Amino acid sequence: MRKLALKDEILMRVEKPARYIGNEVNAVMKDKSEIQIRFAMCFPDVYEIGMSHLGIQILYHMLNQFEDVWCERVYSPWVDLDAIMKKEHIPLFALESQDPIREFDFLGITLQYEMCYTNILQVLELSEIPLLASQRDEECPIVIGGGPCSYNPEPICDFFDLFYIGEGETQYRALLDLYKSCRTEGVGRKGFLEKAASIPGIYVPSLYQVVYHEDGTIQERVSLAEGIPETIHKELVRNVTETCYPDKPVVPFIKVTQDRVVLEIQRGCIRGCRFCQAGQLYRPVRERNVDMLKHYALEMLQNTGHEEISLSSLSSSDYSQLPELLDFLMENCQRKKINISLPSLRIDAFSLEVMNKVQDVKKSSLTFAPEAGSQRLRNVINKGLTEEVILSGARLAFEGGWTRVKLYFMLGLPMETEEDIRAIAELCNKIAAEFYDAVPKEKRREKVQIVASTSFFIPKPFTPFQWAAQCTKEEFLEKAYLTRGAIREQLNQKSIKYNWHEADVSVLEGIMARGDRRLNQVILKAYQKGCFYDAWSEYYKHDLWLSAFEECGIDPDFYTTRERREDEIFPWDFLDCGVTKEFLLREWHKAKEESVTPNCRRQCSGCGAARYQTGVCMEKREEQRS
Repeated sequence: MRKLALKDEILMRVEKPARYIGNEVNAVMKDKSEIQIRFAMCFPDVYEIGMSHLGIQILYHMLNQFEDVWCERVYSPWVDLDAIMKKEHIPLFALESQDPIREFDFLGITLQYEMCYTNILQVLELSEIPLLASQRDEECPIVIGGGPCSYNPEPICDFFDLFYIGEGETQYRALLDLYKSCRTEGVGRKGFLEKAASIPGIYVPSLYQVVYHEDGTIQERVSLAEGIPETIHKELVRNVTETCYPDKPVVPFIKVTQDRVVLEIQRGCIRGCRFCQAGQLYRPVRERNVDMLKHYALEMLQNTGHEEISLSSLSSSDYSQLPELLDFLMENCQRKKINISLPSLRIDAFSLEVMNKVQDVKKSSLTFAPEAGSQRLRNVINKGLTEEVILSGARLAFEGGWTRVKLYFMLGLPMETEEDIRAIAELCNKIAAEFYDAVPKEKRREKVQIVASTSFFIPKPFTPFQWAAQCTKEEFLEKAYLTRGAIREQLNQKSIKYNWHEADVSVLEGIMARGDRRLNQVILKAYQKGCFYDAWSEYYKHDLWLSAFEECGIDPDFYTTRERREDEIFPWDFLDCGVTKEFLLREWHKAKEESVTPNCRRQCSGCGAARYQTGVCMEKREEQRS
């Protein structure tokens, strides 16, 4: 009989008890006596966020396919339960078995967002695992990190035993088999980590040392063990159609952020926006076969009871078999009143035709991301979107019955001027004017609403803008106020609503994104002062972060406000994400020249991803053969 880790009287005191009881539909239960490895998969945020993450569902399904492994889930307890667990010394537990995390062999933590770093320490502390990897003994689980933030693991490397760099479907079996053999042979924790460092894609930070120049930049990295690689190459799935995919995703008891079936139609993006980290990390674009997607769509809807299916991709419009897939989904979903969601569409005629199909009855708002207001700045960031396309797309949308358009922009981009910022307001005004021009007065059911949102630009590793300076908090806010003022000057200002992101959080995210090993002590100090759930504005404590930097003697501006030298060694340079530093530097120069690079299907830009011999890189060769 399964016993809950929390007593009823505790569950009655917390906001949402269903976050902690497990036993959801499709949760995997196994007999502990029949397995050899216990793996706790953690998303270091609240249950509703973590349960919406496709990557966890994929790895959970894959690991539980192994007969000798039981993978369970764990999330950050919300602040109410966190206080109770610390006060009453209740160890953090996995949802499936309700067993303490410290009893597991592995604790895998996905690293999706820099502002969750203090939540990693919360999970470790509640699990009664020493926060520093150097202090763990043979009884502690192996703590492994993965996900997009692991492409610069250095700011949190002291808290992890190892990192998995790249897509998780390829090397976990080899890692788990090594762990089993080391345990059988009596090889301890240190010996296992040294052996694991030779598995492709595995990075063991304790086996390397970093030497700094007097100015704080990196002089060199030194290997502390023989036979370990100087460069860690990312792992990549070459055939995404034949890889593991969850046909029975876990269905929560409570409403979560993405309460729907998620169908990943492709990985990667052909567009090459210069600010976008994901567009570089997941190169080359690899499409899933449409027949496979049709099969999984029906299976997942049948096995979950969800009433919505979302097509997941960095750029859904670019999936070559989208019309066929949509026709199939509409035929099978509409009669069952299942909604089809299509995020990441471009503002063009094809995308609007697609939206017309799936939103035939209910015309909800359309969301597009021009990213910059002026054409000059869109060329700088390589957005590949002209004002003519944006306005004609908006016109088609209004003629099709939409009246609400959401637009996403960035402030603080490299080479940005005041004119570029004012152009955001002017573009919004032109889009509103398209509505009044396209829709006759007698056919206007409701007023047009343009919702413009600006986030603040954060330079990320492995992008052409990794050399760029980031704005200060004051500069960010000045740009937001300028945008708001420019919108108020527009003829159609009453039709435009404006929102902007928090500047404090954006600056800290920028520090973490391009940080080095010296930030470990700052993160630890901030957590000890009471910082966690930093991604949630109501719990973000900027003053505590500033005092943590001051007490550690570290200048935050070193990581943000300076433009990097072209020959500077970056903390993440020992990783190979598939695109070369030479390519990224060429793109940085082209940005300064306001020059556009064609997308991958139009012309190969020589980024380096062709070495994988798969996906979009092979399409032209296959066309030539046929």
